Amino acid sequence: MFKSPVYLILLFAIAVGLSCTNTKKLSGPKAAGGVVLIVARDGSGDFKTVQEAIHAVKDSNRQPTVLFIKNGTYKEKLILPATKQNVKFLGESVEGVILTYDDFADKKNENGQNIGTSGSSSFFVYGDNFMAENITFENSAGPVGQAVAVRVSGDKAHFKNCRFLGFQDTLYTQGSGFSSRQYYENCYIEGTTDFIFGAATAVFRNCIIFCKRGGRYITAASTPKEAAFGYVFIGCEIRGETGVSYYLGRPWRDDAKTVFIECSLPGFIKPEGWHNWGKPAAETTTFYAEYKNYGPGADTTKRVAWSHQLTASQASTHTLHNIFKDWMVDP
Repeated sequence: MFKSPVYLILLFAIAVGLSCTNTKKLSGPKAAGGVVLIVARDGSGDFKTVQEAIHAVKDSNRQPTVLFIKNGTYKEKLILPATKQNVKFLGESVEGVILTYDDFADKKNENGQNIGTSGSSSFFVYGDNFMAENITFENSAGPVGQAVAVRVSGDKAHFKNCRFLGFQDTLYTQGSGFSSRQYYENCYIEGTTDFIFGAATAVFRNCIIFCKRGGRYITAASTPKEAAFGYVFIGCEIRGETGVSYYLGRPWRDDAKTVFIECSLPGFIKPEGWHNWGKPAAETTTFYAEYKNYGPGADTTKRVAWSHQLTASQASTHTLHNIFKDWMVDP
Protein backbone atom coordinates (compact mmCIF):
# COMPACT_ATOMS: atom_id res chain seq x y z
CA MET A 1 0.00 0.00 0.00
CA PHE A 2 2.85 2.43 0.84
CA LYS A 3 5.19 3.30 -2.05
CA SER A 4 8.88 4.08 -1.73
CA PRO A 5 10.09 7.70 -1.43
CA VAL A 6 12.09 7.37 -4.67
CA TYR A 7 9.01 6.26 -6.59
CA LEU A 8 6.97 9.09 -5.13
CA ILE A 9 9.56 11.72 -6.00
CA LEU A 10 9.69 10.47 -9.59
CA LEU A 11 5.91 10.41 -9.76
CA PHE A 12 5.74 13.90 -8.35
CA ALA A 13 8.29 15.20 -10.85
CA ILE A 14 6.29 13.79 -13.73
CA ALA A 15 2.97 15.05 -12.39
CA VAL A 16 3.84 18.63 -11.57
CA GLY A 17 6.95 19.39 -13.55
CA LEU A 18 9.61 19.82 -10.90
CA SER A 19 12.15 20.08 -13.69
CA CYS A 20 11.08 23.71 -13.87
CA THR A 21 13.16 26.21 -11.91
CA ASN A 22 11.53 26.73 -8.52
CA THR A 23 11.27 30.20 -7.05
CA LYS A 24 9.69 31.47 -3.88
CA LYS A 25 6.07 31.82 -2.87
CA LEU A 26 3.44 31.82 -5.60
CA SER A 27 5.84 31.94 -8.55
CA GLY A 28 6.79 28.28 -8.30
CA PRO A 29 6.32 25.56 -10.95
CA LYS A 30 2.84 24.95 -12.22
CA ALA A 31 0.63 22.01 -11.22
CA ALA A 32 -2.05 21.43 -13.85
CA GLY A 33 -2.58 25.16 -14.18
CA GLY A 34 -1.89 25.86 -10.51
CA VAL A 35 1.08 26.33 -8.21
CA VAL A 36 3.51 24.13 -6.29
CA LEU A 37 4.83 25.26 -2.90
CA ILE A 38 7.66 23.35 -1.23
CA VAL A 39 7.61 22.85 2.54
CA ALA A 40 10.84 21.69 4.22
CA ARG A 41 11.85 21.97 7.86
CA ASP A 42 15.51 22.43 6.94
CA GLY A 43 14.82 25.60 4.96
CA SER A 44 15.48 24.05 1.54
CA GLY A 45 11.96 24.81 0.30
CA ASP A 46 9.69 27.82 0.10
CA PHE A 47 8.44 27.46 3.69
CA LYS A 48 9.60 25.80 6.88
CA THR A 49 6.10 25.19 8.22
CA VAL A 50 2.93 23.83 6.67
CA GLN A 51 0.76 26.61 8.08
CA GLU A 52 2.93 29.27 6.45
CA ALA A 53 2.38 27.56 3.11
CA ILE A 54 -1.38 27.42 3.71
CA HIS A 55 -1.41 31.15 4.39
CA ALA A 56 0.30 31.69 1.01
CA VAL A 57 -2.51 30.01 -0.93
CA LYS A 58 -4.74 32.54 -2.65
CA ASP A 59 -8.24 32.86 -1.23
CA SER A 60 -11.07 31.44 -3.33
CA ASN A 61 -8.46 29.84 -5.56
CA ARG A 62 -9.97 27.92 -8.48
CA GLN A 63 -6.68 26.45 -9.66
CA PRO A 64 -4.91 23.63 -7.78
CA THR A 65 -2.20 24.49 -5.29
CA VAL A 66 0.10 21.62 -4.31
CA LEU A 67 2.00 21.76 -1.04
CA PHE A 68 4.85 19.31 -1.56
CA ILE A 69 5.95 18.46 1.98
CA LYS A 70 9.41 17.01 2.45
CA ASN A 71 10.11 14.34 5.03
CA GLY A 72 10.08 15.51 8.62
CA THR A 73 7.91 15.78 11.71
CA TYR A 74 5.94 19.03 11.70
CA LYS A 75 4.43 19.76 15.12
CA GLU A 76 1.78 22.30 14.20
CA LYS A 77 -1.90 22.82 14.95
CA LEU A 78 -3.05 23.29 11.36
CA ILE A 79 -6.07 25.07 9.91
CA LEU A 80 -7.09 25.03 6.25
CA PRO A 81 -9.68 27.85 6.15
CA ALA A 82 -12.84 27.68 4.04
CA THR A 83 -11.30 30.35 1.80
CA LYS A 84 -8.43 28.04 0.84
CA GLN A 85 -9.86 25.72 -1.79
CA ASN A 86 -8.37 23.24 -4.28
CA VAL A 87 -5.37 22.53 -2.07
CA LYS A 88 -3.40 19.29 -2.13
CA PHE A 89 -0.88 18.09 0.44
CA LEU A 90 1.61 15.74 -1.23
CA GLY A 91 4.13 14.09 1.06
CA GLU A 92 7.57 12.92 0.09
CA SER A 93 6.73 9.62 1.84
CA VAL A 94 3.78 8.54 3.95
CA GLU A 95 5.88 7.40 6.90
CA GLY A 96 8.37 10.25 6.57
CA VAL A 97 5.94 13.18 6.61
CA ILE A 98 4.22 13.45 10.00
CA LEU A 99 1.84 16.32 10.77
CA THR A 100 1.20 16.14 14.50
CA TYR A 101 -0.07 17.96 17.56
CA ASP A 102 -1.04 16.90 21.08
CA ASP A 103 -4.22 18.73 22.14
CA PHE A 104 -7.05 16.82 23.85
CA ALA A 105 -10.63 17.54 24.88
CA ASP A 106 -9.95 18.25 28.57
CA LYS A 107 -7.10 20.64 27.89
CA LYS A 108 -7.85 24.17 29.08
CA ASN A 109 -7.94 27.21 26.81
CA GLU A 110 -6.86 30.71 27.79
CA ASN A 111 -10.18 31.21 29.60
CA GLY A 112 -9.78 28.08 31.68
CA GLN A 113 -12.41 26.15 29.72
CA ASN A 114 -11.99 22.73 28.13
CA ILE A 115 -11.22 22.99 24.42
CA GLY A 116 -13.55 20.04 23.79
CA THR A 117 -13.43 17.25 21.25
CA SER A 118 -13.79 19.55 18.24
CA GLY A 119 -11.12 21.91 19.50
CA SER A 120 -8.63 19.10 20.10
CA SER A 121 -7.99 18.44 16.42
CA SER A 122 -4.43 18.58 15.11
CA PHE A 123 -5.69 19.57 11.65
CA PHE A 124 -8.92 21.37 10.73
CA VAL A 125 -10.03 21.04 7.09
CA TYR A 126 -12.65 23.66 6.22
CA GLY A 127 -11.73 24.27 2.57
CA ASP A 128 -13.51 22.42 -0.24
CA ASN A 129 -11.72 20.20 -2.76
CA PHE A 130 -8.90 19.28 -0.41
CA MET A 131 -6.69 16.30 -1.16
CA ALA A 132 -3.88 14.68 0.79
CA GLU A 133 -1.57 11.93 -0.40
CA ASN A 134 1.33 10.19 1.35
CA ILE A 135 0.86 12.04 4.65
CA THR A 136 0.69 10.84 8.28
CA PHE A 137 -1.76 12.81 10.42
CA GLU A 138 -1.39 12.32 14.15
CA ASN A 139 -2.72 13.36 17.51
CA SER A 140 0.11 12.47 19.88
CA ALA A 141 -1.70 13.23 23.16
CA GLY A 142 -2.01 9.52 23.90
CA PRO A 143 -4.84 7.68 25.70
CA VAL A 144 -6.21 10.76 27.49
CA GLY A 145 -9.78 10.73 26.18
CA GLN A 146 -10.99 12.48 23.04
CA ALA A 147 -8.09 13.69 20.94
CA VAL A 148 -8.75 14.25 17.23
CA ALA A 149 -6.04 13.94 14.60
CA VAL A 150 -8.06 15.36 11.67
CA ARG A 151 -11.42 17.13 11.61
CA VAL A 152 -12.88 17.45 8.11
CA SER A 153 -15.72 19.92 7.53
CA GLY A 154 -15.30 20.86 3.86
CA ASP A 155 -16.85 19.16 0.83
CA LYS A 156 -15.00 16.85 -1.59
CA ALA A 157 -12.13 15.81 0.68
CA HIS A 158 -9.96 13.02 -0.71
CA PHE A 159 -7.27 11.23 1.29
CA LYS A 160 -5.09 8.72 -0.52
CA ASN A 161 -2.38 6.53 1.00
CA CYS A 162 -2.50 8.47 4.27
CA ARG A 163 -2.21 7.40 7.91
CA PHE A 164 -4.37 8.65 10.78
CA LEU A 165 -2.83 7.95 14.19
CA GLY A 166 -4.41 8.39 17.60
CA PHE A 167 -6.57 6.81 20.27
CA GLN A 168 -10.13 7.98 21.01
CA ASP A 169 -11.85 9.98 18.25
CA THR A 170 -8.93 9.86 15.80
CA LEU A 171 -10.82 10.86 12.64
CA TYR A 172 -13.70 13.34 12.89
CA THR A 173 -15.70 13.44 9.65
CA GLN A 174 -17.47 16.48 10.99
CA GLY A 175 -19.21 17.90 7.92
CA SER A 176 -22.89 17.13 7.62
CA GLY A 177 -24.26 14.58 5.17
CA PHE A 178 -24.19 15.48 1.46
CA SER A 179 -22.68 18.90 2.24
CA SER A 180 -19.47 17.09 3.17
CA ARG A 181 -18.40 14.20 0.96
CA GLN A 182 -15.20 12.45 1.95
CA TYR A 183 -13.22 9.66 0.27
CA TYR A 184 -10.49 7.66 2.02
CA GLU A 185 -8.51 5.45 -0.34
CA ASN A 186 -5.78 2.99 0.68
CA CYS A 187 -5.46 4.63 4.06
CA TYR A 188 -4.52 3.38 7.54
CA ILE A 189 -6.73 4.52 10.43
CA GLU A 190 -6.11 3.51 14.04
CA GLY A 191 -7.66 4.23 17.39
CA THR A 192 -9.74 3.09 20.34
CA THR A 193 -13.25 4.35 21.11
CA ASP A 194 -15.31 5.77 18.22
CA PHE A 195 -12.14 6.44 16.28
CA ILE A 196 -14.07 7.11 13.06
CA PHE A 197 -16.99 9.38 13.87
CA GLY A 198 -19.14 12.20 12.52
CA ALA A 199 -21.95 13.25 10.19
CA ALA A 200 -20.32 13.27 6.76
CA THR A 201 -21.03 10.96 3.86
CA ALA A 202 -17.73 9.07 3.67
CA VAL A 203 -16.40 6.11 1.69
CA PHE A 204 -13.44 4.07 2.91
CA ARG A 205 -12.01 1.89 0.14
CA ASN A 206 -9.19 -0.63 0.62
CA CYS A 207 -8.27 0.85 3.98
CA ILE A 208 -6.71 -0.80 7.03
CA ILE A 209 -8.76 -0.11 10.16
CA PHE A 210 -6.65 -0.89 13.24
CA CYS A 211 -8.29 -1.39 16.65
CA LYS A 212 -6.06 -0.60 19.62
CA ARG A 213 -6.44 -1.75 23.20
CA GLY A 214 -8.68 0.44 25.33
CA GLY A 215 -11.69 0.74 23.00
CA ARG A 216 -14.82 -1.15 21.96
CA TYR A 217 -16.33 0.71 18.99
CA ILE A 218 -14.89 1.38 15.55
CA THR A 219 -17.45 3.88 14.24
CA ALA A 220 -19.87 6.39 15.72
CA ALA A 221 -21.78 7.91 12.82
CA SER A 222 -24.12 10.85 13.32
CA THR A 223 -25.62 10.76 9.83
CA PRO A 224 -28.41 13.31 9.22
CA LYS A 225 -31.81 11.76 8.67
CA GLU A 226 -32.06 13.15 5.14
CA ALA A 227 -28.71 11.71 3.99
CA ALA A 228 -28.98 8.56 1.88
CA PHE A 229 -25.51 7.33 2.89
CA GLY A 230 -23.34 7.68 5.96
CA TYR A 231 -20.21 5.53 6.23
CA VAL A 232 -19.48 2.96 3.52
CA PHE A 233 -16.51 0.63 3.94
CA ILE A 234 -15.58 -1.25 0.75
CA GLY A 235 -12.83 -3.87 0.58
CA CYS A 236 -11.31 -2.78 3.89
CA GLU A 237 -9.34 -4.92 6.34
CA ILE A 238 -9.96 -4.66 10.07
CA ARG A 239 -6.96 -5.50 12.22
CA GLY A 240 -6.18 -5.04 15.90
CA GLU A 241 -3.98 -5.60 18.89
CA THR A 242 -4.07 -8.87 20.79
CA GLY A 243 -6.96 -9.20 23.22
CA VAL A 244 -9.24 -6.49 21.83
CA SER A 245 -12.99 -6.92 21.31
CA TYR A 246 -14.88 -4.45 19.12
CA TYR A 247 -18.31 -3.56 17.78
CA LEU A 248 -18.47 -2.35 14.17
CA GLY A 249 -20.34 0.72 15.28
CA ARG A 250 -22.76 2.54 17.54
CA PRO A 251 -25.03 5.52 16.77
CA TRP A 252 -23.78 8.89 17.94
CA ARG A 253 -27.05 10.21 16.48
CA ASP A 254 -30.17 8.10 16.02
CA ASP A 255 -30.13 8.04 12.20
CA ALA A 256 -26.58 6.72 11.91
CA LYS A 257 -25.83 4.81 8.70
CA THR A 258 -22.84 2.47 8.34
CA VAL A 259 -22.26 -0.31 5.82
CA PHE A 260 -19.40 -2.82 5.46
CA ILE A 261 -19.07 -4.42 2.02
CA GLU A 262 -16.61 -7.20 1.18
CA CYS A 263 -14.42 -6.39 4.16
CA SER A 264 -12.15 -8.66 6.18
CA LEU A 265 -13.49 -8.99 9.73
CA PRO A 266 -11.29 -10.70 12.35
CA GLY A 267 -12.46 -12.85 15.24
CA PHE A 268 -12.40 -9.99 17.74
CA ILE A 269 -15.48 -8.43 16.12
CA LYS A 270 -18.31 -9.07 18.59
CA PRO A 271 -20.83 -11.62 17.29
CA GLU A 272 -23.70 -9.14 17.69
CA GLY A 273 -21.78 -6.69 15.50
CA TRP A 274 -23.54 -3.47 16.47
CA HIS A 275 -24.42 -1.58 19.66
CA ASN A 276 -27.36 0.78 20.29
CA TRP A 277 -25.41 3.11 22.65
CA GLY A 278 -28.03 2.46 25.32
CA LYS A 279 -30.76 3.95 23.13
CA PRO A 280 -33.32 1.25 22.23
CA ALA A 281 -35.30 3.74 20.12
CA ALA A 282 -32.27 4.12 17.83
CA GLU A 283 -32.67 0.50 16.78
CA THR A 284 -35.62 1.56 14.60
CA THR A 285 -33.86 4.56 13.02
CA THR A 286 -30.28 3.46 12.38
CA PHE A 287 -29.19 1.63 9.25
CA TYR A 288 -26.37 -0.79 9.94
CA ALA A 289 -25.68 -3.32 7.18
CA GLU A 290 -23.17 -5.80 5.77
CA TYR A 291 -22.60 -7.59 2.49
CA LYS A 292 -20.24 -10.45 1.67
CA ASN A 293 -17.75 -9.74 4.42
CA TYR A 294 -15.33 -12.54 5.19
CA GLY A 295 -13.12 -13.81 7.98
CA PRO A 296 -13.93 -15.22 11.43
CA GLY A 297 -15.77 -12.05 12.48
CA ALA A 298 -18.08 -12.05 9.46
CA ASP A 299 -20.48 -14.69 10.79
CA THR A 300 -23.87 -12.95 10.87
CA THR A 301 -25.90 -15.64 12.64
CA LYS A 302 -25.67 -13.80 15.97
CA ARG A 303 -25.93 -10.23 14.68
CA VAL A 304 -28.44 -7.94 16.40
CA ALA A 305 -31.89 -8.35 14.87
CA TRP A 306 -32.11 -4.68 13.92
CA SER A 307 -29.07 -4.78 11.62
CA HIS A 308 -29.34 -5.66 7.93
CA GLN A 309 -27.79 -7.99 5.38
CA LEU A 310 -27.82 -6.34 1.96
CA THR A 311 -29.02 -8.13 -1.12
CA ALA A 312 -26.83 -8.10 -4.22
CA SER A 313 -29.12 -5.47 -5.71
CA GLN A 314 -28.87 -3.25 -2.65
CA ALA A 315 -25.10 -3.62 -2.48
CA SER A 316 -24.76 -2.64 -6.14
CA THR A 317 -26.10 0.83 -5.36
CA HIS A 318 -23.07 1.58 -3.17
CA THR A 319 -20.93 3.04 -5.94
CA LEU A 320 -18.95 6.27 -5.75
CA HIS A 321 -21.24 7.77 -8.39
CA ASN A 322 -24.40 7.00 -6.45
CA ILE A 323 -22.93 8.06 -3.13
CA PHE A 324 -21.07 11.21 -4.22
CA LYS A 325 -23.17 12.19 -7.29
CA ASP A 326 -21.26 14.71 -9.40
CA TRP A 327 -17.92 14.46 -7.60
CA MET A 328 -16.28 11.06 -7.88
CA VAL A 329 -16.50 8.12 -10.27
CA ASP A 330 -15.64 4.52 -9.53
CA PRO A 331 -12.10 3.37 -10.42
